[in-house]
Order: sequence, then C-alpha cells, then structure tokens
Amino acid sequence: MNALTLVIVALCVFALGYRFYGIFIANRVLGIDPEKRTPAHVLEDGIDYCPTNKYVLFGHHFAAIAAAGPLLGPVLAAQFGYLPGALWIIIGAVVAGGVHDMVILFASMRHNGKSISLIAESEIGKSAGVVAGFAVIFILILTLAGLSLAEVNAMMNSPWSAYTVFCTLPIAVIMGIWMRMVRPGDVAGASMVGVALLALVIVTGPFIAAHPVFSHWFTLSKNQCALFIAVYGFAASALPVWLLLLPRDYLSTYLKLGTITALALGIVVVHPYLQMGAFTKFIHGGGPLVAAPGSVFPFLFITIACGALSGFHAIIGAGTTPKMIDNEKDIIFVGYGAMLTEGFVAIMALIAACVLVPSDYFAINASAAVYKTLGMSPVHLPQLAKMVQEHVQGRPGGAVSLAVGMAYIFSSIPFMKALMAYWYHFAIMFEAVFILTAVDAGTRVGRYMLQEMIGKVIPKFSEERWIPGIVITSALFTCTWGYLVYTGNITIIWPLFGMSNQLLAACALIVGTTMIMAMGKMKYSWITAVPGILMLPVTMSAGYYLIKLNLAQANYLLVLFAASLMALMAIVFVLAFRKWILLFRQAKTMGNLALTAR
Repeated sequence: MNALTLVIVALCVFALGYRFYGIFIANRVLGIDPEKRTPAHVLEDGIDYCPTNKYVLFGHHFAAIAAAGPLLGPVLAAQFGYLPGALWIIIGAVVAGGVHDMVILFASMRHNGKSISLIAESEIGKSAGVVAGFAVIFILILTLAGLSLAEVNAMMNSPWSAYTVFCTLPIAVIMGIWMRMVRPGDVAGASMVGVALLALVIVTGPFIAAHPVFSHWFTLSKNQCALFIAVYGFAASALPVWLLLLPRDYLSTYLKLGTITALALGIVVVHPYLQMGAFTKFIHGGGPLVAAPGSVFPFLFITIACGALSGFHAIIGAGTTPKMIDNEKDIIFVGYGAMLTEGFVAIMALIAACVLVPSDYFAINASAAVYKTLGMSPVHLPQLAKMVQEHVQGRPGGAVSLAVGMAYIFSSIPFMKALMAYWYHFAIMFEAVFILTAVDAGTRVGRYMLQEMIGKVIPKFSEERWIPGIVITSALFTCTWGYLVYTGNITIIWPLFGMSNQLLAACALIVGTTMIMAMGKMKYSWITAVPGILMLPVTMSAGYYLIKLNLAQANYLLVLFAASLMALMAIVFVLAFRKWILLFRQAKTMGNLALTAR
C-alpha cells in the first residue's frame, strides 16, 4: 500500500469529523455559550488561571497531550500489521478520543477548572470523587514514569538531543517574559524570537555534539537524565504558568507540527510503500515487542495509548487547559482539534515504522535473544546503521525505529540522502521534545490534585497562592514518579502505563456521560457512553494479563499498582451506573408528568 493513500484517508476523515461530528457535539450536546465568562476570567490570578490566546493555548494543550504515546505506541503496534493500528487511530480519534477530550474540557470549565476527581464527586457522588482521586494519582504517577523513561532513552548518550532539549528552557523563559512584561500580549513577536532561537539551536546541534568539550557536557547517563527530568518537572510545576510551562509548550509545538508537516510533505514527494503487511502472524499473540506481548485484542488498544484515545488527556483537559480558555467557543478548536492533530501524528509514526522492511523493523525493536527466535535476517539494517552513524539493532521501545523510519523518508527526498545522520538525530531530538512537554503539564496537574486532597485535611493547602503548599506538593509528587524513573525501565512500566491510561479514559467517558444525563441531554448520552463502555473489557482483560505476567516475573509492586487501579476504577464504574439508573428514572418520571399535563 502507498503511504500517501493512508495520509489522504486520515486527513479526509479527520476534517469531516471536525466539521460535522465535533461541531454537533459542541453546539447541540454541550451547548457551549460564547457569552459565558470562563474560569480564566472569573478566577484570574496570574499563576494558574490566565486568559490565553486560543492559538497559544492550542500549542500548550497539544504539546501537553501529545507525548510519547502517539509516537511510540503506533510504532510498537506495527507488529500487528499496518491496518489494525490505522483503523483504530482514524476511527478512534473521531468517535472516542476527540469526544473524550472536548467533553472533559467542557466539564472542567463548568466546574471552575477542577480536576476529574472533583468532577466525579460533583456528578456521581462524594465516594466516587474520593476513589477517583486516588486512582488518578496512581495513574498519573505511572504515566509520567512511562513518558519520562521514554525521554531518558531518547536523551541519554546523545549530546545533540540533550543540548537541544536543554536550550528550549531558557528560550521559553525569554518568550514568557517577552509576552508578560516586555511587550504584553505580543504573541507574534515572541513567536518569531522563539522560532529563530530554536532554529539556531537545531543548526548548531551537530557542532556541539562534535566538539569534545561540549559533547562531554551533554553526554548524560540514564541516571543523570532521570534527575534532570525530575528537576525540570518540579520547576515547571512550581513556577507561574506563564513563565516556563506555557511558552515552552507553545515553542515546542512549532517543532512538532513543523516536523510532522515536513514528514507528510516528504511522503507526498517520495511516495514510499508500506513494507509491513496489512496483518502479521502476531495478531494472534506471541509478538516480540515489549508493549504488546499478547494478541491484537486487547493489546492494540493499550499499545496505542494515545493517538486514538487517552485518559492522560483528561488530566490535562481537567487540569491546566480549562484554567486558560479565554472563550467557551475555543473548546472545540483546543479540545477536539488538538486530539485530531495528535491522531495525525500517530498516523505519521505508524507510516515511519511500516516503511521499513519487516525484518529490519523487528531487528531494531526486539532484543537480540528474541530476534533469533523469529527466524529473520536483517536486510538493509547494516547499511542504515552506517548511514545514521549509530548502532540501531536491538534497541527496543520504538524510539529508534521511528527515528530510522523518519530519517529514511527525509533522506529519500532529492539531494537529502547525504543528510541521513542529521535527520536521524533530529528525529531523536524531536521525540524527546515531544515527551518533555507532557511531563511538565502532568506534574503540574499532579500538584493541583495533591493540593486538593491534602487541603481536605489541612485547609491551608487548598489556598492556590500559598507558596509553601505549592512547593511541598510539587516536590512530593515529583519525587514519587521520579523514583520509578530512576529505578525502573521502560520494559516494565510501558505496558502498565498503557492499561492504566485507557482505564482512566473509560472512567472519564463514564463521568462525562453522567454529566450529559444530568444536563437533561439523555438522548445524546450514547456519544460518550458507547466508547466508555466498550473500553471496559479492553482494559480489564489487559490488566488481568499484565497481573499474571508481572506475578511470573516477581514484579510485585507493579502487580499491586495494577490490581489497585482496577479495583478503584471498578468502584467508580459501579457508582456511576447506579447514578445512571437514578437519572433514567427521574427522566422517565418527568416524561410521564409532561404527558399527564397534556
């Protein structure tokens, strides 16, 4: 199959989904009101609540939700063939992911920017809110650990990538000060400065990596990278949102969207064919890749943890973003639009993996011992490794194969072949920047939730401007996920992250359904109820499989995490279904009264 065909199909479906389904839900189901004052205006404090230009906010939101999931998940899921992943991404983003993101963003705004747990408490009951709060904290810890480990694997021993990621931090601070103090509201000026500085960093990257002194400075070990990410997460969580988090996410969005656009144009020029078949023998199980050891059901749906549907988006959509929406009419652009954009990123990642010869793809993503059992031999891999100037065989996790695939497409453009090593390292840096922007927003949201939870016992922590509370909760939350990053590895964490992520998505859809019912829109409740209910057997069966797998490997801490999350979410689901029955009865009673009145 020609990769261009898949790109065109995805773009057409996403455009139609936005124009018709997304707008229908926003206007008819949610009833967005452009005249209603948003929490960003009502509660403006210059720290968390801050009215923001919709394009800047789109940049922050997209940067925060689009982390490792839409890049690595589709690459790992390619072991099933290109068709299962493509169908789930294209259909799921329109009818599940986009709906999930927009509904939760709307719900949080109508609850003054509160978290998903407090929304659950308001819509379902206090018990559901408490249980959901603990579950979300656990899920967020696992999510940030999984994303950060992917970041560590992309940065360690790669001075060019580390240099570029480091430099985005002072550039973001410069942009934040420019838009806040030097020339308030000058988004265009700050953007030009930021893009120019980012371009300078990218261009100078190879020279920094080649210089013996600078290369030594930026060649970091796994533990050094883990410490850097934890320190960055703490700073982004504690500092005012306008100083570091918002401009950095906005800046990285230029890089993300620019690279994905360039990749799409490269596909138009090169017309590469997908070497991977529509299906492989691994759809029935026995796949060699870490994130998807089982059959296509249920592991396709948790391996592609983002790009089609993601519970992590509910944490951002009920965290930083609702506190910055300037007007309710921006909800569809920021919420639904960013999700479809992430879906397109996932399609690009899937294509980059599937243009590789299957035996080369598996040689990169499987360990040497596992690869020997597959009965395959590398075809172009030795030549590719020489061209990118890296050892790429036996580098599981998806990041390296994605970078090789992207570099292959870019270097196939006329006059670009000699730059393949440049494109490979650029792609590694691109992946690293993608991930870090979710770490900062996720850590900040974790701090919000800890403040809410501790504030119920120590009221002072509920004061959002109390600096000691901000610092203590930021440090406590960062140390928790930072410990897993420092001591764990992506082989153990990523599958559990995928399961817990989709479990939270199902929970958020169930909570959103309850809100729609309570709004008197019972006839539209299927919009969120159907995808939410369908994800229950997916996540629960995957959780059961992972518990068995980790018990066999004596990973008892992860068994405890998985079992606790499944139990907590099951309680939320039962409480929500009980509330549904009550709301159905109330609606039926009101309908009977209306008929009697006639």
